[in-house]
This record gives sequence, structure tokens and C-alpha cells, in this order.
Amino acid sequence: MSTPSAAHDDAGSRPDEDEDGGGRGGRGGRFRRIVRAPLGWMLTGIVGVGLVSGLTATGPGPVPVLGAIAAVAVYWVVMRRVAGRSTPEIARQGAGREALYGGAVGLGFVLVSALLITVFGGYSFSWAGNGFFSVVWSAAMVQAGAAVTEELMFRGFALQALEQRWGSRAAIVITGLFFGVAHLGAPGAGVWSALAIALEAGVMLGVAFLWRRNIWFVAGLHFTWNTAEQLLGIPVSGHTPTGLFTVDTHGSTLLSGGTFGLEASIVPVLIGVLLTVRMFVLARRSGGLRPRRLVQR
Repeated sequence: MSTPSAAHDDAGSRPDEDEDGGGRGGRGGRFRRIVRAPLGWMLTGIVGVGLVSGLTATGPGPVPVLGAIAAVAVYWVVMRRVAGRSTPEIARQGAGREALYGGAVGLGFVLVSALLITVFGGYSFSWAGNGFFSVVWSAAMVQAGAAVTEELMFRGFALQALEQRWGSRAAIVITGLFFGVAHLGAPGAGVWSALAIALEAGVMLGVAFLWRRNIWFVAGLHFTWNTAEQLLGIPVSGHTPTGLFTVDTHGSTLLSGGTFGLEASIVPVLIGVLLTVRMFVLARRSGGLRPRRLVQR
């Protein structure tokens, strides 16, 4: 049985239109269909936000936050004008509440993980003696920019596009694995650290998004996670920026995470799995999980 889109494709495949690229079914029409397909607008959006992040992520002062604002604008344009979708996940109404809620989850996750590692002898802390306000300001600006842009790319574009194509469960697995692979280039990274961050961050943040269906929730979680690590002096995915404390690691790297940082410790992996299971149940109860959709050709 023919659908309207199938009929349009049939009409657009006439030789006289395909040969010269003229008409709605020519090269221009095919290009528009490709870009507006889930994988098309996903790649378009990731490239756009990635360029903004690359230009602003390491800028001075509030530049990373301004980059995050620009990235949100890019996200809105791609979703509304290219994908033809509404964007309730970045709505301003309730954004502060969702960000604070996610921030509380992220802060609790890191503090409990760091406390348990310390209790078991993996960490010891000492005051670094750096300027308090300058360190906090710098950490907040950099981590806010990173949290927003990464969540727009991974949960905003990638997860939603893959979910539309293959369903929620497949989207969680694929984006989680890709998130882990994306961190393989970090200092001190290895197979275990990639797997660990895929589980505790990639999968957990994906499930968190499906539960809340809100970018600000996962960005808040991501922001406080990274900021708390930095201020404690713990390496953030292999990078050791200036913090309020310095941390010495002891014993097994499976406990401390070694030079990669807290994400490569078994402690946050186990806590992350527990949180993920709970949020998955909540997402299923609230109808946040979606089945695979048939994509028209």
C-alpha cells in the first residue's frame, strides 16, 4: 500500500527530473530528504554544536558559557528548521528546577563515590592553596560549557535520532558505547576506563534523559559531576585542572581510578548501575521509553 511519502519518492524518481537535478525529486530533493532523516539531522546538529564547542570550550572567562548559549541556539535551529521537530527538552519553563534536580543527583553521585573511595583507602586530600573564587569561577564556566554542549550532542541529537530510528533501548546502548569510545583519547584511558565511563556516564545519562525528557536535567547532572571532581582535585576523565584540593591515590587503580580519575574506579560504576536501574524503572513507568519506529523510505 502506497504512503504519501512513498508516492512522493516515486514521483521524484522520474528520469527527466533525476538527470538534471531539477524539480522536487532531483538531487536537491534527495539531499533534503537525507538531511531531514534522523541520522541526517543528527550529524548536522553534532557538527554544528561541535564547531561551537571547539571554538569556545577553552576560552577565557565566560566564553565557554557563551558558547553553550550559542550551542543551544544551533540546536533549536537544527531541530526546528531541519528536523521539523518541536523542542520541549530545552524549554525555558522549568529549566532551573530541572537543572537543580539533576545537579543534586550529580553532586551526590560524586561525593558519595569519593567518600567511599577515601574510606577504603584510595584517596587522601590536602588543601591546594589556590585562590578560592578564581578556581570556582573558572571551573564553573568551563564545566557549564562542556556539560551543555556534550549533552546537546549525545542526548539531544544522537540519542533522540537513534531512538526514532531503532527505539529507546538501542539508542541508550549505542550512545553509551560511543560516549565511552569518545573518551579513549583522554590521558590514562584504556579499555576499562572506556567501558566504565560508558556504563556510569553514557548509559546513565541516556536513561536519565529518557526519564526526564529534559536537557537541563542531564546537563545539571553532568555539570555538578565534573565540577565537584575538579574542585576536589580529582582528574576529570584523565585531565587534571586546577582545583581547591590535591588528591593522592593509594592502592589498587580499580579502587582509585588511577590517573584517569574517579570514573575509572569500580565504586562509581556500581553506584551508577544502581542509579541507572532506578531511573530506567521510572522512565518505563512514565512512558519515557519508546519502541522502534518504522521509518518511511
